[in-house]
Amino acid sequence: MKKIKVENMTSANGNTVPNQFYIHTNKGTYFQSYKTIIAFESTIGKVTLDRYSWDYSVTTGKYRNIFLSESKKETEAKIKSGEYKLANLN
Repeated sequence: MKKIKVENMTSANGNTVPNQFYIHTNKGTYFQSYKTIIAFESTIGKVTLDRYSWDYSVTTGKYRNIFLSESKKETEAKIKSGEYKLANLN
């Protein structure tokens, strides 16, 4: 049976962050900003970013960086090296 759990991100001081969500599934965790899936990390640690939305805005980038625990520069290097895949997640 598939289990899905959706939760709001929380800020460093514990407040709920509106419109920023983690979607936990049996296959891994998605990061959603507003109504758009930005990134997916599988249970084995493989990351896929949405080809069109991974770098949509400064705000999305801020929360993407939190989800991935890295800077935009590090994310770009991992895309370039092929460690992160780009795909249409929406």
